[in-house]
Amino acid sequence: MIKSALRNTLLSARMDLDHAKMDKFQDMILINFQQLSLPYLQYLHTYQPIEGRHEPDPEPLVRISEFRNPGLQIVVPKLTGVNDMLHILVNQHTVWRKNSFGIPEPEEGESVDELKMDLVFVPMLGCDTKGNRIGYGKGYYDRFLARCRNDVVKIGLCFLEPVEKIDDVDPWDIPLDICITPQRVYEF
Repeated sequence: MIKSALRNTLLSARMDLDHAKMDKFQDMILINFQQLSLPYLQYLHTYQPIEGRHEPDPEPLVRISEFRNPGLQIVVPKLTGVNDMLHILVNQHTVWRKNSFGIPEPEEGESVDELKMDLVFVPMLGCDTKGNRIGYGKGYYDRFLARCRNDVVKIGLCFLEPVEKIDDVDPWDIPLDICITPQRVYEF
């Protein structure tokens, strides 16, 4: 299937999930995440779920990561006016506001270089069995991930299982290393 058709299909399937099923799936994703053997992390980049889009919430996984990696620095994206993102360090004083897509982001804060990221939780609608991700089509994360170190761990969280194949993978698309679903952990 091609990405545009898959976006519609996957978003529709995700929106059909009721809150009880999403809560159960969220717990199962957390359990599966805890089975991973990850290196020590200093910088973790995470996304904020879009309200009403039924996205998996990475926050419980971030909290487990903080427990396992004392001193872990949490970084979130902030959209810029040039179709790109800054990466802002989060702390207890962070003030949040919703951007034009309805995504919470820091009003201000210290920007962190992409090369410092050890792990990135990547938002997605789905992926295929080779780790090719289907995002929302704006390319923000592909541009960001292309500037990260080669050894950054790229993890997608998804309530849906991977599709067999995405037919129109672009040369600039950055595949995931891992996708965690309620059913299992896929390592690519």
